[in-house]
Amino acid sequence: MRRQWILLVLAALAGGCSRQGKLIIGVVPKGQAHIFWQTVHAGAVAAAREGGAEVRWNGPAVETEFSRQVQIVDSMINGRVSAIVLAPTDRVALVSVVERAAREKIPVTIFDSAIDTENYVSFVATNNYAAGQLAARRIGQILNGRGTVAILMNMPGSASTQEREKGFEDALSQEFPQIQIAARQFGMSDRAKSMAVAEDLLTAHPGLNGLFASNEPGSVGGAQALKSRKLTDKIKLVGFDSSPTLVDDLRAGAIDSLVVQDPFQIGYTAVKTALEKLRGQTPPRKIDTPARLIAIGDLDKPEVKQLLNPDLDRYLKQ
Repeated sequence: MRRQWILLVLAALAGGCSRQGKLIIGVVPKGQAHIFWQTVHAGAVAAAREGGAEVRWNGPAVETEFSRQVQIVDSMINGRVSAIVLAPTDRVALVSVVERAAREKIPVTIFDSAIDTENYVSFVATNNYAAGQLAARRIGQILNGRGTVAILMNMPGSASTQEREKGFEDALSQEFPQIQIAARQFGMSDRAKSMAVAEDLLTAHPGLNGLFASNEPGSVGGAQALKSRKLTDKIKLVGFDSSPTLVDDLRAGAIDSLVVQDPFQIGYTAVKTALEKLRGQTPPRKIDTPARLIAIGDLDKPEVKQLLNPDLDRYLKQ
């Protein structure tokens, strides 16, 4: 009994430290390998610094490890962070820990990808359905409204990419009925797997005119497959997200265009909503951030340079 009492006192003191001193915002991305998440991290740190808070950043190594993400959120709850900012890898698997945080009065902001619970403060994300439509309209334009395309999808359970893929399919069927979707396959958020899947698609459907990849690993894998088969002049790739590799491929003509989010702004806004909630304000329930289509002719525009090359060292370098 005495040991239990001591543990309760220690837990209370730990919780008090995070709340009576500097606010600690636990930020949990889907993964850490891709530059998208590094840029989200920088935006989160920027908002925390501005608000006199601190970011505790931790996420799975790769985006398929939803069980690891559950463990990380549980650990942050046990550590009594002030608030949690979460990008759910799976819209169902993370429900239990989000609802646990709500029961323990730790506010949660969801970002990037939706979740099947209402127990959160705000949802901050790109309008992914509209972003998918943007990609479809680009494919429709460059194929002159005719042809056959394939979709290199992300992974099952990822709400954000599912919305992009649905937006793409809906816009094609409604606005470009003479463009047919020949196949859809998952790249499992992995560059090497995405390249292998793209090569399988190219082999199975030699008449393809276009390819849409709904995330960064898929876009990289798709571009690598087209380059390895020397098909960059024949098959037009519209990708999603950005990285130095993708920008190089866009500049070289291996990629026609990229639908690009603003991950810095997403991270910044998500942490800002958590801080507002902690300080007694009521942030908006949903905040959409726009996506932008970038083609080779846009790369030298100042606002595009800033979007594609954020100063990560300013926020992340120790």
